[in-house]
Amino acid sequence: MQLNKLSIVNYKNIRQAELEFSPKINCFIGNNGVGKTNVLDAIYYLSFCKSHSASIDSQNINHNEVFFVLEGFYTRNGVEEDIYCALKQRLKKVFKRNKRDYERITEHIGLLPLVLISPDDSGLIGDGSGERRKFIDGVISQYDRFYLNALLRYNNTITQRNALLKNEVIDAELLDILNLDLVESGEFIYEKRREFIREFIPVFQKYYNFIAENKETVDLSYVSHLDKGDFTEMLRDSLERDKILGYTTKGIHKDDLEMTLGEFPIRREGSQGQNKTYVIAMKLAQFDFLKRVSGVNPLLLLDDIFDKLDAERVKQIIKLVSEDYFGQIFITDTNRKHLDEILGALNENYNLFLVDNGEIFLQ
Repeated sequence: MQLNKLSIVNYKNIRQAELEFSPKINCFIGNNGVGKTNVLDAIYYLSFCKSHSASIDSQNINHNEVFFVLEGFYTRNGVEEDIYCALKQRLKKVFKRNKRDYERITEHIGLLPLVLISPDDSGLIGDGSGERRKFIDGVISQYDRFYLNALLRYNNTITQRNALLKNEVIDAELLDILNLDLVESGEFIYEKRREFIREFIPVFQKYYNFIAENKETVDLSYVSHLDKGDFTEMLRDSLERDKILGYTTKGIHKDDLEMTLGEFPIRREGSQGQNKTYVIAMKLAQFDFLKRVSGVNPLLLLDDIFDKLDAERVKQIIKLVSEDYFGQIFITDTNRKHLDEILGALNENYNLFLVDNGEIFLQ
């Protein structure tokens, strides 16, 4: 898959940009805070119908404006795709594929597979289990719409069950219905996550070993309440505690990933460089997995990924991304040396953009 052109109007600090891209490497150079990451976020938005960094859509509108518009022109499996998004303050978001509105925006997820590696990914190791579930869900949802629907259904049911648990008198019949719904969608999600992680681990280890040149060993394991028994019985046995706490304590919404360096948790033992290598390897494995299951080459977005890595690890990553296997890549960096090393390793055309205070110039 390839993004040929991108139009941006009033998105964050970018008032207007019309960009044409190389089919291989596209680099954005500039100081911190000038808008490099916002370009990548616009590309991300067109794949996922939301920003990577802003939880509220209206926060993506330029401060002095009341709307933003994004439009991307892609080639996917030899077919041209025109993806359009517009948002105006206090109005519903508009999302179109080839000039036609989607009935539901969720229908768009997975059409344009994309992997973003950014400084925010450190949360995969340092933050709570929600970040790690979000990673798993983000990968599987890009290629399995049934999984996405089951996840939406499960989360909606959890919300309803938690509201019910806060009542002084609980409707037993409604609780049974909600429990049945949780079990059905939860067991489906659990099996999909187990299957994904089983296939994901060796690919992740392959990338980590390449970047670290086999100097360390890492592992990854999936942990769930459903590993320990029947979900229906868990919900029944935990009911009294759930009523006291006012929320559901058992289920796949508590799942986690255990991440280890050697025999110990990486969040405790890993250096900054090792942690970053771990996360980059996870994201490259995500790319590999999506490419294999979807039959489409995802876009790869690398946002300031070389910081806190030693020269040898940077060199190994540059070797990887310079290969044809990774298709079209978008890179941001404040360090021109890194970009020059990548571009010097290529035998193909590339585009280099200078970003300055929301304005973007092709060099």
